[in-house]
Amino acid sequence: MAGYRKLGRTSSQRKALLRNQVTKRNQVTNLLYNGKIVTTESKAKEIRGIAEGMIALAVKERDNFETVTVTAKVARKDKEGNRVKEVVNGKKVTVFDDVQKTIKKDSSTRLHARKQMMKYLYPITEVPTENAGKKRNTKEINLSDKLFDEIAPKYANRNGGYTRIVKIGPRKGDAAMEVLIELV
Repeated sequence: MAGYRKLGRTSSQRKALLRNQVTKRNQVTNLLYNGKIVTTESKAKEIRGIAEGMIALAVKERDNFETVTVTAKVARKDKEGNRVKEVVNGKKVTVFDDVQKTIKKDSSTRLHARKQMMKYLYPITEVPTENAGKKRNTKEINLSDKLFDEIAPKYANRNGGYTRIVKIGPRKGDAAMEVLIELV
């Protein structure tokens, strides 16, 4: 007997379904991004295992980093957002300023955990509602950062059981049992 649900698909099709490379977001990513999704019961049980494993990993590694201050060179910009240039030895050269930035430096175990999460998670492109259709104001959300910074502190005192499955009823058409899977 297999240790997982085959969902009537080959291994590559099953992995693509759970990761769902065809659409821009996958089911596990949708669950962690939105907090809940509606799907069939067997798919929800597979998603639960993956999502709870990622949350447990994030809870374990949430404080495993150090903050480092680095100096970076950033191009100076004018009011319109264009780079400021000045003439040096007869050539136009961009003016750079030194800026101090504080960054989080992951430890090796947290970096490994982040790479394990990225096997299933894909970055989400978020478009603000007032600028719909414009590419300029979109931003990409990294869900592994969201797991470490938002979700893991929420479940820090909890020992598993991060998701809940609620049965909705049979789906019209094929009578498959539909469920709502959500983060507790």
